[in-house]
Amino acid sequence: MLWREGVAHALEGGLWLHRFQLRGERWAHLVSSDHEALLQAGRTLGLRDEWLQYRPLKHPRTGERQEAWHWDLRGARLERALRLAGPRTPPESR
Repeated sequence: MLWREGVAHALEGGLWLHRFQLRGERWAHLVSSDHEALLQAGRTLGLRDEWLQYRPLKHPRTGERQEAWHWDLRGARLERALRLAGPRTPPESR
């Protein structure tokens, strides 16, 4: 999923697993504007509610800032999230 598509998906209430590397280590943010869905996903991954981070994001289609939250994932929790998410969908099959 492209960055713009991922942000739009998250800001429209979906869950977006944004993968990246930091100092050579694999990380991801699990992002959404749906606070309750994100809390439930975090509980499934063994995360504590107070670790959820608030960060408004600009919607790529409207340019307006919207409420959003994310979890920082790495290590075993990232691996579990990746297993639960399943394989990436190639752009041509979307």
